[in-house]
Amino acid sequence: MKISRRDFLKWSVAAAVALNVEFNLDDVNNVLAAETDPPIIWLQGAGCSGCTISTLNVTNPTTIDNVLLNKISMKYNSTLMTASGDLAMQTLDQSATQYNGQFILVVEGAIPTGANGNYCIIGEVDGAHLTMQQAVLKYGPMAKYVVAAGTCASFGGVSATGANATACKSVKTILTGKTTNPVVNLPGCPVHPTVLIQSLLDLILIGKPTIDSYNRPTKYYAKNIHDTCERREGSDATQIGQAKGCFEHLGCMGVYCKNVCMSMKWNNGVAWCIGVNHPCIGCANPTFPSNPLLIPQ
Repeated sequence: MKISRRDFLKWSVAAAVALNVEFNLDDVNNVLAAETDPPIIWLQGAGCSGCTISTLNVTNPTTIDNVLLNKISMKYNSTLMTASGDLAMQTLDQSATQYNGQFILVVEGAIPTGANGNYCIIGEVDGAHLTMQQAVLKYGPMAKYVVAAGTCASFGGVSATGANATACKSVKTILTGKTTNPVVNLPGCPVHPTVLIQSLLDLILIGKPTIDSYNRPTKYYAKNIHDTCERREGSDATQIGQAKGCFEHLGCMGVYCKNVCMSMKWNNGVAWCIGVNHPCIGCANPTFPSNPLLIPQ
């Protein structure tokens, strides 16, 4: 579906109104009148690039080609950009300097801090290695907003599980006390593509969203999956794979996990974990995957 940039932003305003989200009309008018939006710098740390891949599958409110060509200015993403090596690193540093205080920093993956951060080196600047930890500490305070895309960036996730030499940490942990704006956490393994794209638009149109104690936008992370699950009413399933019945007694983490899986689903709104007869694994939980039973409420 191809829609104009103006229609795209109007769609976002309409969505905000429908959800009773407060926003500054002057900010909306400024964005609608502007030729370009605040650019995006996207850093990738310890992870699987799954959140980038998930974002490429966005279809609501439009497709990723339309987003990248007409809606946002993606200045740096090592997976998507054609530049590499020195040219890519120059683009990263120059973009952050040029748009200091105006760009949105998206961080995917956890931040390795072991061995002085040298388990994750994203490139070289002036002949010296730039670790992911150094990059987040450098560019995070320069950004207007910082978005942690996925559970690894939000809480450590798989990358920080158990005892490991990488000593991975969340973006919020790294930037605590380093930036005035709170890190906006968008957990999920991976993050839902519509949540990611719409959250970027929300930051442009509305500003800082209402967040919960885990820095998650309440617009997307207000309800446990179990609260709206289509299997909630009825008998309990006796084994995984059954087409009917609640999986709570078979280890389903939907009772604790806050996410949009039931309402938005995945694969262009086709399916979701419980919808294909498997319990929720709680991938958006703060303690996923190390100790899913200890979920602070």
